[in-house]
Amino acid sequence: MIYRVRHLTSYEYQAPVALSAHLAHLLPRQLPVQRVLSARVTATPAASWRRDRRDHFGNDVTWLFFDTAHANLAVTGEAVVDVSFPDPPPPETTLPWDSLRVTARRGGPDAWQPAEFLFDSPLAPADAAAAAYAAPSFPPGRPALSALLELNARIRRDFTFRPGVTTTSTTIPEVLSRREGVCQDFAHLMIGALRGLGVPARYVSGYIRTRAPTDGVRRLGADQSHAWVGCWLGPEHGWIDLDPTNGLVVKEEHVVLGWGRDFRDVTPLRGVILGGPEHELSVRVELEPQQMVA
Repeated sequence: MIYRVRHLTSYEYQAPVALSAHLAHLLPRQLPVQRVLSARVTATPAASWRRDRRDHFGNDVTWLFFDTAHANLAVTGEAVVDVSFPDPPPPETTLPWDSLRVTARRGGPDAWQPAEFLFDSPLAPADAAAAAYAAPSFPPGRPALSALLELNARIRRDFTFRPGVTTTSTTIPEVLSRREGVCQDFAHLMIGALRGLGVPARYVSGYIRTRAPTDGVRRLGADQSHAWVGCWLGPEHGWIDLDPTNGLVVKEEHVVLGWGRDFRDVTPLRGVILGGPEHELSVRVELEPQQMVA
C-alpha cells in the first residue's frame, strides 16, 4: 500500500521568539518492509541553520535553528511511503518466551541490538505491577508470539482510549490505576511490562490509517501521531510490531517514523525557545492511501 503522509506542527507565539532550536523526527524510516519514495521536512519561516543526520537508533532526524525573531512557526513533514509488512510467523514456531529472555540477556552476536531494549528508560522502566498484569499471558514455556498477542489483545480490552486525561509524562503506575489514556500510554505500559519480564521491547512512532480497509471501522489514535510496540521474537524471526491501542499486528495500516526506548527518543518535534512566553500549538496529520501495489 502506498500512502501520502503530511504532518504539520504550528506554533503561534504571544510575543516574538528571538531564538529557537528544534529537533524533528518527521522522516519515515527506510526499512525492508517500508520503502520511502520521497520525504522532506520544511519550515516557515525558513531555518537559519539546518542539519539532517541519523540518531543513535538509526532514525533520520532534522535539526532546525532560527536566529531571527518570529511570531509563529510551522514545521511540515511530507512523505510518500510504500508499506508491505509480511504476515507474522505462526505463533507456535516462535521461541518460548522464557528461552528468548535468556538469549536476550546473554547478548552477543545474536542479540546485541535487542539487549539494548531490556534496560529502563525514563518513561518506560521495567515495572513490577505492569509485569504482574502481563504475567498470566506468559506461563513457562509458552511460545513468545502467542503470549505477546494475548497481552496485546488484553490491553485493548482492559484499557479505554481517552484523549486529554494523560500527558506526555504520565507514568506507567498512573496508567494502570486509571485504566485509560492514549496510544503513547498503552505503548509505555506494554514496554514496561515486557521489560519487567526480561523481554526486549521498543517504542515505535508513526501513523495509522484512519479507517480499516475492510470494514471501515475507525482506528483509535488516527489523525495524529500514533505509537506501538516493537517486540523481539529471537534471532530467527527478529522483530514484530504490535499495536495495543487497537489490538492489531502492525501490517498495511501503519507507517513507521522511527523507534527508541520511549516517546522522548522519537518525539516528532521538540525544542527550546528564547522569548514567546505563551503559545498555541496545533498539530494536524494526514495519512492518505494513494494506490494498491502488487
